[in-house]
Amino acid sequence: MSVVKNSDCYVTNSDVHTRNTRFNHDLHLQVVNLTIFQKGEWYSGIKLYNHLPPELKQLSYDIPGFKVVFKKFLITNSFYTAEEYYCWNKH
Repeated sequence: MSVVKNSDCYVTNSDVHTRNTRFNHDLHLQVVNLTIFQKGEWYSGIKLYNHLPPELKQLSYDIPGFKVVFKKFLITNSFYTAEEYYCWNKH
């Protein structure tokens, strides 16, 4: 939720790369080596946001609407771990 509320603090892939890719609207995830940084809110938040379905990402500019749809998404899918969430749309 902090990623959606503070979206102006994050950089998208289209801001970093000149090529128009299919992931150009995802948030740019910097390569880091420190585990403590990878487990932090900033890095994990970007990673979780980038794995959201496209229809949820489109609602991120409408925070009240995003909250409602995001809550329904979590209730419907009921993920117990982050790994389960990351593997969700690969099936």
